[in-house]
Amino acid sequence: MPVALAGSAPATFEIKSAHLPLVAFLLKSADLAAVTDELARRFDEIPDFFDNDPLVVDMSALPAEAPPPDFAALVSLLRRYRVAPIAARGGNAEQMAAALAAGLAAAPDAVAAPAPKASRAAAPAAPLPAPAPVAPSALVIDKPLRSGQQVYAKGRDLVVMAMVNPGAEVIADGHIHVYAPLRGKAIAGARGNEDARIFSLCLEAQLISISGIYRTSDVPLPADVWGQPTQIRLAGEKLVIEALKARG
Repeated sequence: MPVALAGSAPATFEIKSAHLPLVAFLLKSADLAAVTDELARRFDEIPDFFDNDPLVVDMSALPAEAPPPDFAALVSLLRRYRVAPIAARGGNAEQMAAALAAGLAAAPDAVAAPAPKASRAAAPAAPLPAPAPVAPSALVIDKPLRSGQQVYAKGRDLVVMAMVNPGAEVIADGHIHVYAPLRGKAIAGARGNEDARIFSLCLEAQLISISGIYRTSDVPLPADVWGQPTQIRLAGEKLVIEALKARG
């Protein structure tokens, strides 16, 4: 039976709709041992990469025949990386039931925050064009980075004017520019921006990565780019490494 509530709002609280920017964790396998290894390889050296971001576990890429993941273990694992799993989406009925049993909410309409697209302009609004959002300025580092130092440009580009020594790490959600020798690790498009690029006036990096696709010094760089002005971009799932040449 419907119940009529008093028309006046409570004095101590109000309930309103709210929206959260979500990070999506696209789960492709129910093998948590493999997931644990992959997370460790990518994030153990950058423990502050996330900042207690709310997260939705997206099971849309999980094979339908896969058993339900151990969500209690998965949630515990994700929290170690400073994210807050709050919801799940996708998956079959059994997989979703396991998520709900672990305390996650069903969020079939959840939309993850889009990855920054630094090179794409915002579409104008009709009928009058809305002011274009002001992109955050690049983080500029003027001093050399020593072994063990790490710099993360969250949501923007990173510009380094001095040497990135072996053992140092530069990370950006956008592009990375190093106007000096790059001898440490460079991770661009860290949150999935496939348009991100890495530029260096002297490429001698231990590791380069764009949107999770990486290459280490175990695979030597081509001789024509070693120590040379170079850009790295992503083409599909392949890193393209090209010498920078002046164009007349």
